[in-house]
This record gives sequence, structure tokens and C-alpha cells, in this order.
Amino acid sequence: MERAGLKNSNVKHRQFWQQHNKPIVLWSAAVINQKIDYVHNNPVEAGFVSEPEHWKYSSAIDFSGGKGLLEIAIA
Repeated sequence: MERAGLKNSNVKHRQFWQQHNKPIVLWSAAVINQKIDYVHNNPVEAGFVSEPEHWKYSSAIDFSGGKGLLEIAIA
């Protein structure tokens, strides 16, 4: 985060989110599921947890039948 912040003149210290405006059209259930899987697997890929549902702030636990911190409506 610190390295990303140094590359951006708009940021003073650290940058967490990517700074761009590239909207992704969620035109099908398959694309929506792909994006949900991507978000759920980010903490696993980063090495923070071994399973997506182990990340405290993720909705992955709701998708695996558990109850997360926030109310999630799964269609």
C-alpha cells in the first residue's frame, strides 16, 4: 500500500484501492459469480487466510452457509 501511494501524486501515504474508472458491466449471472469469486478469493491469494470464508469481513461465509457480520441477500 505504501509503494502504491508513492506512485500517486494524489495520495500522501498509502493507497488501498486501485485508482481508475473502468466500470465492469455485470451482464450475466456467470459474470457476476466470477466477480464475487474474485473478491472472495483476494484474501486467500494475498495469504491472509487459507479459505475465503475465514476472512472476517467477507461475505464468503454467507455463500458457504454461515452467517457473516452483515446481512447479505443472496438471490
